[in-house]
Amino acid sequence: MRNLTLRQIRYFDALARLGTFSAAADACAVTQPALSMQIKELEESAGHALLERSPRGIRLTAFGEMVHQRAQAMLAIVDDLDALARAAGREPAGKLRLGVIPTIAPYLLPAVVTRLAQDFPDLSPILRESTTSRLMGELLDGRLDAAILALPLSEPALTEIALFTERFVLIRPAEDAGKPVPNRDRLREMRLLLLEEGHCFRSQALSFCDMPTSQPRDMLDGSSLSTLVQMVGVGMGVTLIPEMAVPIETRSARVAVSRFRDPQPLRSIGMVWRKSSALEAQLMQISEVVRDCGLGLRDASGLTSLPGWRRAPAPLPELP
Repeated sequence: MRNLTLRQIRYFDALARLGTFSAAADACAVTQPALSMQIKELEESAGHALLERSPRGIRLTAFGEMVHQRAQAMLAIVDDLDALARAAGREPAGKLRLGVIPTIAPYLLPAVVTRLAQDFPDLSPILRESTTSRLMGELLDGRLDAAILALPLSEPALTEIALFTERFVLIRPAEDAGKPVPNRDRLREMRLLLLEEGHCFRSQALSFCDMPTSQPRDMLDGSSLSTLVQMVGVGMGVTLIPEMAVPIETRSARVAVSRFRDPQPLRSIGMVWRKSSALEAQLMQISEVVRDCGLGLRDASGLTSLPGWRRAPAPLPELP
């Protein structure tokens, strides 16, 4: 395969992973015809078909599978060299491929991106919002440098740095504001609205209520916290959300926000990256920014007036 280019390899990798030309073009930030042309040139250079095309999408040929395995290895080496070059500097710079789960991204990212721009002007964050399982896969494959999510993960290949904790709060219809806050036994009997399967926050909420994750549910399973809160506002049930989400998600809904009695449900938020990453020193600096922003959001959540409020637990141990 002569005249092979790194661009062709990246385009082919995206196409092999995502399964359609349109999705691969979006991921590579190019037009679909431009991507198709590069794939065609790659196949001509190889002298063999890499893809089987159909109206439903594409699949790799046996030869394409072998090429893709080697392409991924090539990209891993190139990305490692890039990380090594970036690691030579004292401060974070260049591209930062950062993943964030959906129950954190809308609330924490604006503050984090603003602070990163102030503290590290040569850094260019490339953000990816997805579920924990997908982010972990992309981390392990080398397609992300780091991710912000709920801990623990217990993945031996990843470094986990706990940054701060935050509580879950109960969202009820506005007319229930004066009623006693239900305990977990009472909560199990209520119409509890949760995120759909795949979101770790769903599992955390079910764990607090001591409800099996496999139990059939004839209720709303939403794709976002916003949907859940709005449905509570029209009387469909109750839900739990993290305290960092309260200012944004409750401002346009007729709901009441209540804290649970101790022990209150909470989650640990942290950053993770590959133990083999050459960027560890820079990622540690970035994690300090994420922690500062998270603690600031938690303390500014507007929940100090709620009955039973007290200052959240002290932050987890200082970063090494």
